[in-house]
Amino acid sequence: MISSNSKPFSIIFSFVGFLFLASTFGTVISDPTVQHSNHHLLTNQTFKPKQELLKLKRLRTYLKNINKPAVKTIQSSDGDLIDCVLSHLQPAFDHPHLKGMKPLEPPTRPKANEFTEIRSYQLWTVSGESCPEGTVPIRRTTEKDVMRASTLQRFGRKIIRGVRRETMSNDHEHAIAFVNGEEYYGAKASISVWTPKVTDQYEFSLSQLWIISGTFGDDLNTIEAGWQVSPELYGDIYPRFFTYWTSDAYQTTGCYNLLCSGFVQTNSRIAMGAAISPTSSTDGSQLDIGIMIWKDPKHGNWWLELGSGQLVGYWPSFLFSHLQEHASMIQFGGEIVNSRSSMQGFHTSTQMGSGHFANEGFGKASYFRNLQVVDWDNNLVPLSNLHLLADHPNCYDIKAGKNNVWGDYFYYGGPGRNSKCP
Repeated sequence: MISSNSKPFSIIFSFVGFLFLASTFGTVISDPTVQHSNHHLLTNQTFKPKQELLKLKRLRTYLKNINKPAVKTIQSSDGDLIDCVLSHLQPAFDHPHLKGMKPLEPPTRPKANEFTEIRSYQLWTVSGESCPEGTVPIRRTTEKDVMRASTLQRFGRKIIRGVRRETMSNDHEHAIAFVNGEEYYGAKASISVWTPKVTDQYEFSLSQLWIISGTFGDDLNTIEAGWQVSPELYGDIYPRFFTYWTSDAYQTTGCYNLLCSGFVQTNSRIAMGAAISPTSSTDGSQLDIGIMIWKDPKHGNWWLELGSGQLVGYWPSFLFSHLQEHASMIQFGGEIVNSRSSMQGFHTSTQMGSGHFANEGFGKASYFRNLQVVDWDNNLVPLSNLHLLADHPNCYDIKAGKNNVWGDYFYYGGPGRNSKCP
């Protein structure tokens, strides 16, 4: 969701099923450590048309390029394989501007950065296994993952139908808080983590912050981080820590996590795209993750921090046009995809946040707290002139507040389809 000059705008990006490819390829296992036989597949391949075999060859070439050699592989309880890859061999260094280079040293953090305890962990670490220093943990991409996408070229990327200047869109719905009208050099917030119900494989539910600059045309720049439930991208319903970036309004640049060259990971303990556990529960424990993105004053790169001072990595400034300077807008909030209205004539039951409305408050509604932005002098400062926007408040809404403990905060979300959101 994007807005400018106090007028909200929407980024429309959607995921479409890779049904034809899935039906022609069938199920393919690329992981040599998983004990399944490929014999049946290899036998059937001899009867496939040449064009289908060519697609399969391209898919496997892509996987070979994206899945880098691992010095160690960790099996997660949720089925993920986490490869420990030497840091200088990660996908970022396939980029022509980064070839032969190594990750940069940590930057100066914004002043008044109060570390908050990170109370969450990722499922792949539960066993006590970890990646050795000098490596980065990367969630292995499988043939099944790619086959759920619309095309091989669009795998790991957001698909949009254009950036439009009105708040409503056919399938993406938002409940967000935003600031604009100044120069921003980063943002920070703590986001409660839930496991919202997603009713269709090609829908998703996410909660994130956006760092935005550029016009609302082909040169839009964004950096995004938060958590999402996306059955199409990950093949399950776990909430997962994720990032995204683009420098041309989601057309050809950028991707989720490490699925293309761009983001440089420096952390050996956090795997982008991996499941978060535990999560919040209704009237029970509330789990939130702290996320901060800011521009390094020395090199100009945009760094990502998770929790209490854990640097995850950075987006090199050369990836962007407008964000080489600063951001013109910061957004915080939730987004869902509603594919039901056009297909079946009624609203989706995909939940945003916890699935509860904002006025249900702590213990039920999802929240963002301690919202801050980074100013020109690398200081974390409170927000000014905060705006709220809910595309369809009868389906998902938002309510803001401020106090001495949480600073600027808001509750948001909803169940989707209900008596007022048919």
